Amino acid sequence: MAETASDLSPDASAEIARALNQALAETVVTTMLAQNFHWNVTGMSFGPLHDLFQQIYEDHFTGQDDLAERVRAIGETAEGKLAVHLERSKVTEGDESAEDREMIRHLLEAEETIGATLAGLSETAAAHGDVRTEDLAIERGRIHDKFAWMLRAHLR
Repeated sequence: MAETASDLSPDASAEIARALNQALAETVVTTMLAQNFHWNVTGMSFGPLHDLFQQIYEDHFTGQDDLAERVRAIGETAEGKLAVHLERSKVTEGDESAEDREMIRHLLEAEETIGATLAGLSETAAAHGDVRTEDLAIERGRIHDKFAWMLRAHLR
């Protein structure tokens, strides 16, 4: 087990950083997706969706920082270019003119995608004994699971 970030081998740090940067990219894109939908949602569910989308992008903005700082803590470079995030991310940008239910479906898919990416990050970190990154991935995964549940509930 790696007691500190400096106990990780260079190969382990690089592999973990790749997984962290993947989660970071998807979180960045989803942050903007939620903010876009927050700005543009209309209809009878405007109030609760406007508030929920804000909760999501505010949480995810903090999550971006946590992920990027962990990349730096293990001695690697946190990717900070939007073009790189958009290219890397499995989450896609959304249509601001979409109907509210489509916005919800798109954000739900994004939350589930990040959740899966974080599960992979957790496994990668565990394989290298990096309990701090594993813990971060698990905690962020719980948050994305909760937002997915909340979004799913709006579609029923």
